[in-house]
Amino acid sequence: MKKIALIISTLFLAAGLFSGQALAADRIFFGIATGGTGGTYYPLGGMLAQMISNKVVIDGKKLSATAETGNASVANATLLSRGGIESAFVAADILDAAYKGIKQFKGKNLKNIRALGALYPETVQLVVRANAGVKTFTDLKGKSISSGSPGSGQWQLLGDLLASYGMDRKTDISEDYSSFSQSVEKIKDGNLDASLITAGTPTASVLELANHHDILILPLTGAPIKALQKVQPYYANAVLPANTYKGQTSDVNTIAVRAIWATHDKLDDETAYNVVKALYENTDTLAKVHVKGKEISLEKALESVSIPLHPGAERYYREKGLIK
Repeated sequence: MKKIALIISTLFLAAGLFSGQALAADRIFFGIATGGTGGTYYPLGGMLAQMISNKVVIDGKKLSATAETGNASVANATLLSRGGIESAFVAADILDAAYKGIKQFKGKNLKNIRALGALYPETVQLVVRANAGVKTFTDLKGKSISSGSPGSGQWQLLGDLLASYGMDRKTDISEDYSSFSQSVEKIKDGNLDASLITAGTPTASVLELANHHDILILPLTGAPIKALQKVQPYYANAVLPANTYKGQTSDVNTIAVRAIWATHDKLDDETAYNVVKALYENTDTLAKVHVKGKEISLEKALESVSIPLHPGAERYYREKGLIK
């Protein structure tokens, strides 16, 4: 009996393995590296993954897309260059620096990364506890502020902002390296004065914070910002509309940079073509399920794209007349 049971068990195991192999053979797996759960990359990536999974079939194989949490732009660009994932969301300025091997990527230019298309503008939000005694950027002197992990896009931006306002990160502020979600928790607890957050708006973690605590979003405008824009031309003037967050009763002038959907040069052309086609021909669907989907359009698909396009994506844009 034991022998028969062993044989039956082995047969079931073999059947399960065969079924799993058959399932894998019928699918093409496609990952999208996003950001932390408190930002905009992750929920939008999840919606995009679901949409293209429902739309794309290549050579009879269903595309099975998944969104994966990540450490945002700098880490995502590095992951792409290693071929660690098929695609990722990366801020335009970080993507440019990675390809050229400058700033955070000095000495390690990532020449194998490619662009699929532009997504939506990410708004720079300087979130401050209402009782922190901070009304302008220069009021941050002597205060604590989170910039994200060292070397990240957020960290680089804070350094650029401080320089533009004539301040120094080592002597004028107390710097914290928490993620969006972690920094929000510290602001709640009174252990942090401010957090620099670049994300699509409204940002989930900021929404949650504003619903339970009084906050301010500081304006980023005037001569210091114009000086920054000469150094970082990807930063455009932007307005955070009134009532984006609870208690924010007026528009806030700030800056923004567009998020880019990127890949690497080893992704096959057919997959690249089809995922780009799925996105830009179904933006109405994405707009219904995610607020940032309303800001993604074929007309702006090449805006802020400064690195080479993936050939599969380029083929689609040529068909649509965006490239002659």
